[in-house]
Amino acid sequence: MADSNSDGKMRVLHLIIMLGETNGQYNEHCLPLMRERDISIVTYFVPKLTPPPEITLFAGDGTLRGFFRALKNALDAPRYDVVHAHAPQTGTLLVLAALAWGRFSRLRSSLVYTAQDSFHNYKPRNRVMMVVCLAMFRRVVFCSRSAYESLPRILTRLVRGRSRVVQNGADLARVDRAVASRPAERNGHGFTVVSVGRLERVKDPLTFLEAFRRSLAEDAGSRAVFVGAGELAPTITARAQEMGLQDRVALTGLIPRDEVFVRCADADVFVSTSHGEGLPVAVLEAMAAGCPVILSEIPPHRELADGADFIPFVEPGDVEGFAAALRRYREMSVEERREIGRRCRDHMAERFTLPIMRAATEAVYREVAPSAGRMARPR
Repeated sequence: MADSNSDGKMRVLHLIIMLGETNGQYNEHCLPLMRERDISIVTYFVPKLTPPPEITLFAGDGTLRGFFRALKNALDAPRYDVVHAHAPQTGTLLVLAALAWGRFSRLRSSLVYTAQDSFHNYKPRNRVMMVVCLAMFRRVVFCSRSAYESLPRILTRLVRGRSRVVQNGADLARVDRAVASRPAERNGHGFTVVSVGRLERVKDPLTFLEAFRRSLAEDAGSRAVFVGAGELAPTITARAQEMGLQDRVALTGLIPRDEVFVRCADADVFVSTSHGEGLPVAVLEAMAAGCPVILSEIPPHRELADGADFIPFVEPGDVEGFAAALRRYREMSVEERREIGRRCRDHMAERFTLPIMRAATEAVYREVAPSAGRMARPR
């Protein structure tokens, strides 16, 4: 559907709910490829950053009217080879707008939707909107085999022949740059446990907090660090105070992505107590930073750790199980923990890097627009 492009680049329009420093779609699909592709972004909410001039931004204002205005301005620009929606909300709004404006038949051949999470993790409203995307988009990408397998059987039949699995990847080079530039290692703290993610019930940060408390014994130097924000932040703070752990538990809130990498590199172990994921990039980034991981026993975690028998798993919600795993890591020598961290990094680097992810995404784009632009060369 694309018009000729004088610079030979593939034109891609990304629909993103919130554009910010921690947004995975921006960091994985846009920023690293802005010189290889002609990239535009439509947002629903007001962006929290200004992208480089190589990326064209059509900003929403947090309202339906504002989003549709931004979307119409984007679609009035030169045609795109690929229109890629990364959330059920933006995907469904795109379909409704294109139908109302009489543009859907022209757009449909270029539409790609990515399911960034397992189906049961979406709110009921978003599941309904996801069904619209599954039915109407030319290609439907799942961020993991687990995310695809989470679909009810009737929906797997709906997307049959149009579904693809492109596993998430982490930016190993960026992690390395951030870790190499940190001013000092460990910052003088003792045994440090880190968790990265939204502070919401599905991530179960309260199990992490209680497991940390039970693992302490007589250790006076241990610290737990929660990286992220969410509705449970006040509860975690209050619970830590009740436990007398206010000096050992830190909540960083949202911090720059490079600082997240440094926090993981400086930690002794990373813990995910999550009950549901797509394919968690936070875990991959911790592994890329050379941090050992303890993971809840859920299919996406099993998928990313396939073949890595040195990674311990604990049933979701099993406080004592997580506490025991923490005690085992505390009892190890620094050298033993670092060796496990190196093995985590090697495992991740072999299977889950951005170049691997980009090559698989490029293959999907080529199915949609076989004659468009030149191939993007992952760097």
